[in-house]
Amino acid sequence: MSLGKVKYRKFIAPLAVGIIIWLLTPFKPVGVSIAAWHMFAIFVATIIGCITQPLPIGGVAIIGFTITVLTGEVPVDTAIAGFGNTSIWLIVMAFFISRGFIKTGLGRRIAFNFVRLFGKRTLGLAYSLIGVDLVLAPATPSNTARAGGIMYPIIQSLAQAFGSTPKDNTQRKIGSFLIYSEFQGDIITSAMFLTAMAANPLAQSLAKPMGIHITWMNWFIAGLVPGLICLILVPFIIYKIFPPEIKETPNAKEWSEKQLTEMGKFSKPEKYMALVFVVALVLWVSGSFIGIDATTTAFVALSLLLLTGVLSWSDITKETGAWNTLAWFSVLVMMATQLNTLGFIPWLSKTIGSSLHGMNWILVMIILIAAYFYSHYLFASATAHVSAMYSAFLAVAIAAGVPTMLAALMLGFFGNLLGSTTHYSNGPAPILYGSGYVTQGEWWKMNALMGVVYLIIWIGAGSLWMKVIGMW
Repeated sequence: MSLGKVKYRKFIAPLAVGIIIWLLTPFKPVGVSIAAWHMFAIFVATIIGCITQPLPIGGVAIIGFTITVLTGEVPVDTAIAGFGNTSIWLIVMAFFISRGFIKTGLGRRIAFNFVRLFGKRTLGLAYSLIGVDLVLAPATPSNTARAGGIMYPIIQSLAQAFGSTPKDNTQRKIGSFLIYSEFQGDIITSAMFLTAMAANPLAQSLAKPMGIHITWMNWFIAGLVPGLICLILVPFIIYKIFPPEIKETPNAKEWSEKQLTEMGKFSKPEKYMALVFVVALVLWVSGSFIGIDATTTAFVALSLLLLTGVLSWSDITKETGAWNTLAWFSVLVMMATQLNTLGFIPWLSKTIGSSLHGMNWILVMIILIAAYFYSHYLFASATAHVSAMYSAFLAVAIAAGVPTMLAALMLGFFGNLLGSTTHYSNGPAPILYGSGYVTQGEWWKMNALMGVVYLIIWIGAGSLWMKVIGMW
């Protein structure tokens, strides 16, 4: 038996920063309590550890949890209660639901049918693949599983069918365009649904203590128009700035039909999976009207998958991504909540808000969202970014007079859109970038442009749309 690998050098940065902040307690701001300052030191150290990853992020979070309790900053009963957060259990349940798409092959079948129907041209092929992502997004909270587990193998096979591989230096034929289009499409669909990315329910949870109650339906309605605008424009923009060499794909229909033939007839597990997906979607949409919250719906869906045999209990226990998420999400949410409870977030928002005093709230919102977006160059996880900065930025926005629901949802949307920064920005990025179809220089340059596109569409059209539907 060998020892597990621990990258001890990567503990240096989080430990050094945490200890320095802790030792600066005598010089802390007057408005911050000692307990809040110590909690801030542990939280910052944990976030940096999640970025440097001397251990997997779950291990880093557990160490942060242990230090929080041992130092007496938070009683163990209070700290452990974070593992009962309903938003986190929504994420965990939806991980299991997405496993059903992969296990039954329903996700692949949907993709092949989209390609068969809309893939005569390369641009249409990109739209069809992003359309699959859109269909799967409401029930797939791991955008990494969606992009990496379902979409990437299909795109890779499709590119190879057209003779486009990095190994032969033929990636620009079609593969580069499809890979990068899927990445941007996945970012957009993640922003459109509360259950499409793991950090979205986290934002929902962090907004709740501030009196802002985000439902599945109001997130979806608010994100619908800017999301659809992006889904229409973004593939076309990519087609113009990063054009594929192959413009027509008449063989795509034949290829997809061959894949569907190999899969065989629509199986019973796929039928059950489709039925459960529809039930979950209906309950998520109507939940606020009939009194069933999103987490309960996810439990209902999982129960149905177990009762029909689509998933076994063994599938549940082996879904390590879900249990890993439960561990580190719970810890980060607990820490962020305690920063608010102990008064650090209110102090920070008041301090920043006072510096923006007298400034028009629209300008404040634009500044905050731009800062929120571009600060992601310092993060390797969208979820870590949301955990670290969402509460503080939301509190500042509210203090500056930004309408509460507008502020909460805009920051929620951009917790996904900030993926358009680096090749390590979120879970799908290293998978799709790592395929070798897009160089780092191309990735960064195009991301810089797409980031501006998102800022304009979501702040501009998104805010106007939310005004029209009476959300602020």
